[in-house]
Amino acid sequence: MKTITILSGKGGVGKSSITASLAIALSKQRKIVCADCDVDASNLALVFGIKDSDYAEWASLTTNQKAEFDLERCNSCRRCVDTCYFKAIRWEDNKPRLKEFGCEGCGACELVCPQKAIELVDVNNAKIGYSDSKRGFNIVSAQLDVGASGSGKIVFEVKQKAKELAKDAEIMLVDSAAGIGCPVIASVTGSDYAIIVTEPTPSGFSDFKRALEVINHFNIPYGAIINKFNINEIYAQKIEDFVKENNGSILMKLPYDRIFVEALVNMKPIAESSRKYSGLFAELAENVIKQL
Repeated sequence: MKTITILSGKGGVGKSSITASLAIALSKQRKIVCADCDVDASNLALVFGIKDSDYAEWASLTTNQKAEFDLERCNSCRRCVDTCYFKAIRWEDNKPRLKEFGCEGCGACELVCPQKAIELVDVNNAKIGYSDSKRGFNIVSAQLDVGASGSGKIVFEVKQKAKELAKDAEIMLVDSAAGIGCPVIASVTGSDYAIIVTEPTPSGFSDFKRALEVINHFNIPYGAIINKFNINEIYAQKIEDFVKENNGSILMKLPYDRIFVEALVNMKPIAESSRKYSGLFAELAENVIKQL
């Protein structure tokens, strides 16, 4: 199974909307599965009109730990407080207390405690589930709990679940989070091809370059999609020239069009809302398959 990861660097450029329409176009030519790896704010399923109640299952997920104190064994030496890089331990009544949402589960406090009064325990920090898109493929999603950490590990679990659900799939389409942090790196790892979605603005171009650094680090071939290219055609041309100079290809240039807004409001991918865009995404799917 080939893995295509769609990322953007900058948020709000239309990445998930484009992923949804590409998924529909690809599914007409290949057997696919979708992995929504924006686990801090998963919304790919929403573009398809899928609600939480439509999911086949939701299961608790444990990918992190937190410190737990045995205060009877504690001798109040404060080493745990002094060692905690994340300042997650407060000192109260001459004993350590864990701050809510503070612990990253690094284990430093457990290592330095002379009384062995600290133990790392597993915590449920997310939930994972999948749904039928009603279009011949499943979508796997996860949602990180409020204030919880471990998003990179959760992305790994989402991709594993997608592989389990569609063992005979030819393509896994990964919708990455915005930015270049841990969940993005986990999304990109192991990919066969990457698509960077951008917009022709100074911030869009800057974040595109940062996303490309991640792609180049893993030596993954890539193509670019310039969304809303006609809002600033000078910057669109700058991006296009930059892509060509950096061993990439422009896969598609989409104009600013109110029909995209209407499609999102109605929770329907643009490829199903317009014959024109259905044809454009069919061409995109063919081009992407050739790149693989």
